[in-house]
Amino acid sequence: MNIIKKSDKMTLVHSDIRGTIFQEALKMEREGEKVLKLNTGNPGKFGFEMPESIKSALLENLENAVPYCDLRGTKEARRAIKEYHEAQGVPFVDEDNIFVGNGVSEVVSMATTAYLNFGDEILVPCPCYSLWANCAYIAGAKPVYYVCDEKANWYPDIEDIKKKITSKTKAILIINPNNPTGAVYPVEILEEIANIAREHNLVIFSDEIYDRLIMDGKVHTPMAKVAPDVIVVTMNGLSKSHVICGMRCGWMIITGPTENASEFIEGIVALASMRLCSNALAQFVIPAALKDSESTKAMMVPGGRLFEQREAACRAMDKSDDLSYVKNSAAFYMFPKIDVKKHNITSDKQFAMDLLKAKKILIVAGSGFDYPTPDHFRIVMLPEPDELYNALIEIGDFLDGYKQK
Repeated sequence: MNIIKKSDKMTLVHSDIRGTIFQEALKMEREGEKVLKLNTGNPGKFGFEMPESIKSALLENLENAVPYCDLRGTKEARRAIKEYHEAQGVPFVDEDNIFVGNGVSEVVSMATTAYLNFGDEILVPCPCYSLWANCAYIAGAKPVYYVCDEKANWYPDIEDIKKKITSKTKAILIINPNNPTGAVYPVEILEEIANIAREHNLVIFSDEIYDRLIMDGKVHTPMAKVAPDVIVVTMNGLSKSHVICGMRCGWMIITGPTENASEFIEGIVALASMRLCSNALAQFVIPAALKDSESTKAMMVPGGRLFEQREAACRAMDKSDDLSYVKNSAAFYMFPKIDVKKHNITSDKQFAMDLLKAKKILIVAGSGFDYPTPDHFRIVMLPEPDELYNALIEIGDFLDGYKQK
């Protein structure tokens, strides 16, 4: 019998968040060991509860969610999404250019499939949430990584972006607030990226799912507000801000001179039609969720759970001679740096595996976000403050004396 091989398009596809080291953690759990999973942004696994507004909307709409709904999404959901983004300052949002999906993951796949051709290039940040590079590969395109500078609060390096543009460049991606760094980009950076897109006729993809998870008085500015004259495809959703990851509720809006993007939008419609519709029950909670900002804000201020967990993580890392970090201002991720020369670390994945075996703590190596050097890893700051503090103390203790051969 012939060996059944995977498609060549899958050669570079990877998902280290739930990859080999994650599988080892699952094996350890099956064998009775307790593993602290700092690999996945999954608040419901750490005792976070969905808001009462979500629960009420679910119960009230069980029967309404039985039939298929509009391929773009329910009228009520798209109207709420339109009003939400317009309230953020995004002009001219057309409900027909809003598509609700089974999480942001699905709409990213739809958008890249509908837009990118074989051989095209898309500029993506480094480090980058791997979904985006993977979707580019599957579309037959090439992700080209531009630098986000740790010494400059992990902001995009504008000059590096300019150097990476070629005749094959079709789009530029920003992830703001960022995953894995937790950075929030200032409007000046967004304006420079918008100028680059104008000059080179690029589509902007803007992943903004963490726009409500902001701390320290920072302000999130939507890219579509900054660049109303550019085609901007904005991704957002409820998974993180309203603690309903498993319900898979995300969306994209296409703004700008959409009369010039009719074929692209037709492609999105075709893909949306193929999957019939997204989870209808999840769509019925969107209006209630977008009216309920207080439950999210309460987590992000002093005394709020996410704020205090971030502070606990920083206090723990401050005690280590082997870790440094840029304090995040959004989301619930941080991307610490290790002194690799001191520990002779040549493989960040080996470090992550060794840590898992020794301390029963699961992290994601920086290479899982296509970071080029083995000196970073991502943690999620979701355990209660004391548990998170102790875990990072344990990581510091593990590094004390650790060396790779």
